[in-house]
Amino acid sequence: MSKIMDKCSLCGRKENEVGMLFSGVDGHICDECIERGHQILMEERKSHDSFSVGDIKLLKPKQIKEFIDQYVIGQEHAKKVLSVAVYNHYKRLSQPATEDDIDIEKSNIIMVGETGTGKTLLARTIAKMLHVPFAIVDATVLTEAGYVGEDIESLLVRLLQAADYDVKSAERGIVFIDEIDKIARKSDNPSITRDVSGEGVQQGLLKLLEGSVVNVPPQGGRKHPEQKMIAVDTKNILFVCGGAFEGIERHIAKRMNTQVVGYGTQKKQEEIDKDNLLQYIIPDDIRKFGLIPEIVGRLPVLTHLSPLDREALKKILTEPKNSIIRQYEKLFKMDKINLEFTDDALEFIVDQAVSFKLGARGLRSICESIMLEAMFDMPSGNKKEFKVDRAYAESKLDKTSAVKFKNAG
Repeated sequence: MSKIMDKCSLCGRKENEVGMLFSGVDGHICDECIERGHQILMEERKSHDSFSVGDIKLLKPKQIKEFIDQYVIGQEHAKKVLSVAVYNHYKRLSQPATEDDIDIEKSNIIMVGETGTGKTLLARTIAKMLHVPFAIVDATVLTEAGYVGEDIESLLVRLLQAADYDVKSAERGIVFIDEIDKIARKSDNPSITRDVSGEGVQQGLLKLLEGSVVNVPPQGGRKHPEQKMIAVDTKNILFVCGGAFEGIERHIAKRMNTQVVGYGTQKKQEEIDKDNLLQYIIPDDIRKFGLIPEIVGRLPVLTHLSPLDREALKKILTEPKNSIIRQYEKLFKMDKINLEFTDDALEFIVDQAVSFKLGARGLRSICESIMLEAMFDMPSGNKKEFKVDRAYAESKLDKTSAVKFKNAG
């Protein structure tokens, strides 16, 4: 008696008529049906509102901005710039090989803004949305190879660690270089010693930003001949740089004034918003501040972050998904305590942050000072309700704390 052959549950062809037949619980599928299904799936994804780069599902710029809006208050211009730059960068990764020889270049980003305006938060939120390896590196610790400090390659060590040493994954990641302004060229430095943390570091950064294969020591630290290296290609890594660039307003103001010559001078000067000169920043201002022209050229996307006003600071306290107030409410809820802040208390916290000029970062420090006693005592008590009003906030933010914050600002 001949054996009954299995057949594909989709196309009906028998086992001897197909290359391979895959068995399931209640049926079978052949290799050709799988390939056809894969083609249909790819076409569907292309026509869908988002597309994938590897395992990254990328949204359109408006959708990227909507996601950022859930975590970051204000900074509309910076959000748009970042959304477009990230979208174009990952479109670049997905571009198929074509015969037109058009090579889309990287959209490395530089963000200029005062401390506490949200530079790091913007970069971190983008990485959260894309589910890609993300590393934050402080540029102040970087020095030329051979000097005390960290080598330029340490940027990629952090990224590799974030990717669990999956090189392919790390090569599509995002590196946020904070305090980029601290490696500015010190041209007016009278010292005869080498500027090992300034222009030397910028020269080293060039090869990373433009894209090259870099040998990275897997555990960081100094490189030595016997050490095994990991080769990382940086051409598809998105670099986002941020810095306060304190004093750059002088360069902007000087440039704006020299452009205003002749009749109508007074009218043009009145149109300039002197409280937020950063909005007029151009790449040449960054070059004059001390970044070498080659670095400026490899950071083509320039955006500014505006100073936060009272209204924005109050929204930061309460509105984002991970707002400071929601974090405290969750902490107390874990001890089965319902926490409530009155509007007067929130106004007081915002007033203090504005007066100390600490930006959004100052909000958390002020809240910590106010909430310290409650967080220490209440987990051991029996109270299940706790309301923070203005009187309580004022009593806890005593004169000592106020002086501390004022000196910090």
